[in-house]
Amino acid sequence: MLHVTIDGIQMDVSPEMTILQAARTAGIRIPTLCYLEGVNDIGSCRVCVVEIEGSGQLLTACNTRVQDGMSVRTDSEKVIAARRNALNLIMAHHRTNCFSCPSNGDCELQAVCNEYGVTAQNSPGLSTEKQPVLDANPFLSYDPDLCIHCDRCISTCEKVTGRSAITFSRKGTETVLNLPFGDGWKESLCESCGNCAQNCPTGAITEKRKKEYRPWEVRRVRTTCPHCAVGCQMDLIVKDNKIVDCVGADGPSNHGLLCVKGRSASFDFVDHPDRIRHPLIRDRETGEFRQASWDEALDLVAAKFTEIKEQYGGEALAGFACSRSANEDIYMLQKMVRTAFHSNNTDNCARV
Repeated sequence: MLHVTIDGIQMDVSPEMTILQAARTAGIRIPTLCYLEGVNDIGSCRVCVVEIEGSGQLLTACNTRVQDGMSVRTDSEKVIAARRNALNLIMAHHRTNCFSCPSNGDCELQAVCNEYGVTAQNSPGLSTEKQPVLDANPFLSYDPDLCIHCDRCISTCEKVTGRSAITFSRKGTETVLNLPFGDGWKESLCESCGNCAQNCPTGAITEKRKKEYRPWEVRRVRTTCPHCAVGCQMDLIVKDNKIVDCVGADGPSNHGLLCVKGRSASFDFVDHPDRIRHPLIRDRETGEFRQASWDEALDLVAAKFTEIKEQYGGEALAGFACSRSANEDIYMLQKMVRTAFHSNNTDNCARV
């Protein structure tokens, strides 16, 4: 263990820790923009700089390892000035349209700029030429004018989802991100999972559904994705008692990630007008379905199962469990098939 001091707080920390990690263990907040724990620590935004006492050096806390005897200041005048300067440089190439931006109120850049008193008025030099928005993808869109080149989307796509569908290139003196949300998105490596959008600190990459709500209008409900057996945790975004979106939660199997099915196909059916909300029994005379009570429907199913079993034996029956059911429900189904049907014909599809 190494002995370090951060803002006067002495602590013993692992030599594998960065200054940012050590500060967080002590409850000391250091702002970040490009940092994404375990994914991206390139230190390009320079917002996390801290001062090393005795040397006067300003180092990026996200990727600087602690050293024994190190004394760190996270809130000195020099640090505050450097962070404001970094934010001004970022804002000089960031088109400010917060009122119409889908990330308004849920933007990390907006929050940090507000904390340090940095506004668009402080940032001359923005080009007046607006760049085209890429929005051919049915779920995602990319506005280059809102991109701060933090690299979080690239690192997420490459290191976490394993697709490497997002790349960057140079255009003169500028860095350009190549995102597969334009006309050729179907032929790209992109799976439309939206993990890049969830990790974007601005409104550059967004889920198109996000335009339908603002964070102060909604509440979050933690649940489990209904699609497969992985058990990804997610938060349903609810506005006026209607699900309008969902985001990945930090569950043990997904750690904030979701696939395209979990993120974009897990809740629309809840309020769909074609959803069957009551048991239906076909009227043999008219051929039409009629609404029935649960008791009537279950009695009919039980009678038909019993009739088949008595006439043909238990092996004539089988049970196939829905992959969207909970493990307990699936267990009960196979138990019923084996003990009530006297059949071993039972299976489950662990995918959709």
